[in-house]
Amino acid sequence: MDNLSEQITGLPQWIFSVGTYTVVVNAETVIMTWLVMGILILFSLMATRESKMIPNALQSFAELIVGTWDDLVKDGLGLDDRKYFPFICTIFLLFWLSNMIGIIPGLSEPTQDLNTTLSLGVVGFFVAHYSGIKFKGIKNYLKSYCEPIFFMAPLNIIGELSKVISISFRLFGNIKGGAIIILVVSALVYSLLLPPFLYGFFGLFIGTIQAFVFTMLTLVYIVVQIR
Repeated sequence: MDNLSEQITGLPQWIFSVGTYTVVVNAETVIMTWLVMGILILFSLMATRESKMIPNALQSFAELIVGTWDDLVKDGLGLDDRKYFPFICTIFLLFWLSNMIGIIPGLSEPTQDLNTTLSLGVVGFFVAHYSGIKFKGIKNYLKSYCEPIFFMAPLNIIGELSKVISISFRLFGNIKGGAIIILVVSALVYSLLLPPFLYGFFGLFIGTIQAFVFTMLTLVYIVVQIR
């Protein structure tokens, strides 16, 4: 039981000093995140290395992802400008692979760390509000917080900040919760029968859904700000 508790709560850390400050880094999250980024870079290079009119399986898969998100971004924003597409598609691919990588024995999901989901939530927040200022102008942007009545401004501001917390904790909670369930069940049945099914369920099914939900909510927040 002590070993199970350590697996759930234990985090390998790098601790070092910067001047008078002590910096603590979650080593596992950093390594897994860089691994995910490396896989995505390798996938991109391999899928685009020899593009053909009749694509191979890898190119077809890449075109399916790109085409799907390109259409979703265009339909959502109502713009022909594709400048938001790389950002939205990258978020999906990063979280999608991060959620699924835990299927591989010995690897863990970077999204089990709240810092990962919260950081991308904050990035999406700033992109959305920068877009709002750019499209509306600073005057209309600030005025939107006073609707329908000016004293609603504090509540509107809290509502905007809560969006970041909501999408970040939703993704973190689902992935971390799934990992804990797998560990507990594995300990109870000695890693027989159920754990492989659970890895597939939480990694492929729940992981895909949560990555899609996070990405679509980020897109919706941008749409709300520019309209």
